[in-house]
Amino acid sequence: MSNNVDIPYKTYLNENEVPEAWYNVRADMKTKPAPLLNPATGNPVTAEEAEHIFCKELVRQELDDTTAYFPIPKEIRDFYRMFRPSPLVRAYFLERALGTPAKIYYKFEGNNTSGSHKLNSAIAQAYYAKEQGLKGVTTETGAGQWGTALSMACAFFNLDCRVYMVKGSYEQKPFRREVMRTYGASVTPSPSMLTEVGRQINAAHPGTTGSLGCAISEAVEDAVSHEGYRYVLGSVLAQVLLHQSIIGLEAKAAMEKLGVKPDVIIGCAGGGSNLGGLIAPFMGEVLRGEADYRFVAIEPASCPSLTRGVYAYDYCDTGKVCPLQKMYTLGHDFIPSANHAGGLRYHGMSATLSELKHQGLMEAKSVKQTDVFAAAQLFARTEGTLPAPESSHAIWGAMQEALECKKTGEEKTILFGLTGTGYFDMTAYQAFNDGTMGDYIPTDDDLAASFAKLPKV
Repeated sequence: MSNNVDIPYKTYLNENEVPEAWYNVRADMKTKPAPLLNPATGNPVTAEEAEHIFCKELVRQELDDTTAYFPIPKEIRDFYRMFRPSPLVRAYFLERALGTPAKIYYKFEGNNTSGSHKLNSAIAQAYYAKEQGLKGVTTETGAGQWGTALSMACAFFNLDCRVYMVKGSYEQKPFRREVMRTYGASVTPSPSMLTEVGRQINAAHPGTTGSLGCAISEAVEDAVSHEGYRYVLGSVLAQVLLHQSIIGLEAKAAMEKLGVKPDVIIGCAGGGSNLGGLIAPFMGEVLRGEADYRFVAIEPASCPSLTRGVYAYDYCDTGKVCPLQKMYTLGHDFIPSANHAGGLRYHGMSATLSELKHQGLMEAKSVKQTDVFAAAQLFARTEGTLPAPESSHAIWGAMQEALECKKTGEEKTILFGLTGTGYFDMTAYQAFNDGTMGDYIPTDDDLAASFAKLPKV
């Protein structure tokens, strides 16, 4: 890093600058995301119907696509003080290694015990469950970041926490599972034999390593089968993107403090929580005609909903117990390979992000996991942080943009989301370092078989 650099390596807001309200990007969308549908009736889901599954206040947030800002309750803001504001980092050392004229910034969300951005929404959802007087909550988790964050939040509010963890990740990441148990959560590999839907999935797919769609089905069944419990979700839903908007709001404020404007904003994409949160306030400016940015979603080639999926109504879960959502989907019956980026192994994409992509306001690219880990390795060696496999998709995307700038000489400003750390992902890093990591990409026939099972809506 040059001695003449006048922009700091890390930029923090002060505690008083942490946003006091979440931003709902749907309020500025002229064409709104399509409503959730009741699969039994084909009609839009009502608040009363949704409240059988979700907390009452979260349902209100989910169904409201006109209110731009939701005040953050004091109890949640006080909890945020433990780890927010998070830093905006200038990746000087990565820039130097790439030899690029581009300026690369990343918003780092891994500086809390859960290791990821998931705590932003976990504490909000646990708070509303406690306010409603519930006994506990159920959920799914892929790589384990969401389950870890929710177990922390539930411990804070003395709520029972039941986690269904995708079996492939349960076996690959035992230490993240133990963090959840340390915070008091029960953790079950999914699909399990504890629920009716789990037994059905195991019968239909013997030996399966599971998927987020499977784990969602089990968690929902558990919640609706026990009085005083509700289901909470770590991604996909509008309420989650709302809570995660704090990432983008802080990033935007920090860049404005530096007098810097990004040209392109990049995030990894699974269900959409971190990507939606990062781009929200910037996308709001575009929707209002106030600014122009490029937005790029990076997803795994093994689970390419945005790049190879279809835009259609589909079940949010494999067991077909959840509402129908219009989204880019690979089909609810699609079970991806045991990719090490377990948090991105979801068959569909957030309805909000899907609609933005459908309108041409967001791009999408897919990448093989060996290329992702090569990018992660370079980032670790230059920037000093071991990134999560999920986050490393965004790193790869930022590197591609920066290398293109090296070819053209263009001095773009790139912003990407570093959603978390990879210190519990050493099995994956070991496979990469040993040269045993493979790349699985579904064939067109694989996807066609799954598309054929989409509901007729």
